Amino acid sequence: MRDITVLSGGMGGARFLQGLLHGIATGSLPGVAPDARVTVVANTADDIWVHGLKVCPDLDTVMYTLGDGIDLDRGWGRRDETWSTKDELAAYGVEPTWFGLGDRDVATHLVRTQMLDAGYPLSQVTEALCRRWLTTPDGPVVRLLPMTDDRVETHVAIADPESPSGRRVVHFQEYWIRLRAQVPAETLLFVGLEESSPGPGVIDAITDADLVVLPPSNPVVSLGTILGVPRVREAVAATRAPVVGLSPIVGDTHVRGMAEQMLTAIGVEVSAAAVGLHYGSRASGGVLDGWLVDERDADQVARVTDGGLACRAVPLMMSNHDATAAMAAAAIDLVTG
Repeated sequence: MRDITVLSGGMGGARFLQGLLHGIATGSLPGVAPDARVTVVANTADDIWVHGLKVCPDLDTVMYTLGDGIDLDRGWGRRDETWSTKDELAAYGVEPTWFGLGDRDVATHLVRTQMLDAGYPLSQVTEALCRRWLTTPDGPVVRLLPMTDDRVETHVAIADPESPSGRRVVHFQEYWIRLRAQVPAETLLFVGLEESSPGPGVIDAITDADLVVLPPSNPVVSLGTILGVPRVREAVAATRAPVVGLSPIVGDTHVRGMAEQMLTAIGVEVSAAAVGLHYGSRASGGVLDGWLVDERDADQVARVTDGGLACRAVPLMMSNHDATAAMAAAAIDLVTG
């Protein structure tokens, strides 16, 4: 097994990738070659324009994490960050004040925006940025691909008694950062998703892979949007590679983020089994061959297998690289053993 493709959101996907790469380096993944190549197809529906700059949170989280530049405590942005630009903009009264761009992080967004303004597509811009973060003397750590070069944004409809319609729509980042996902999400709107096209290399990365992995990222606004790009779900369903996923729900809640709120918004039960069945088995028109749940959810294994998916309960807490590599090994063994 030499070519592994991972569909990734932000921190959950990035931390899984760290463990996967650790497993490859230590030879602890069954059937995986020591020179295996990893391609990451990253969600871009969280992207937002702030102060005239194009910000791609999930792309940057993967890039910074694997390039050892992430702030581990926050789970996003640069380590050893300062905030003078944010403070000065707030002093001028420039909105949005709730979205913080650190001084070091701004450099990435400036380069990205300048290249986009010059006519380069996001995929080429991402490749250029990754030369700094993900290139070693032995080659790239991973190949990082945006799910699309087109503009796609997730918006959330929430109740607003002061609005004539009784609701208003906010960008996903405002819902997550300013509102802290504490307001019920009535509807999710994926602006531009249906009209988008897969980014260069995305379909080939899926169809030519030896393994496709859906890590414990948000199944609605991270992996769900990647699968929502036209032709991507079909490519995952048709690939010759086994497709395996790992539950982001442990003990009937999310470990980090807002999977619980997003699943509730689309009417999916918040449980490890329900998320696996939401993705569905490839034999029944879904996208998975196997689904790992945490050992705390072992009582849900039978429900998943009854739905046509191979399933096993193993520890799914990414407490360190060894633990995460063990998760990756269990996922591989489930669909290839």
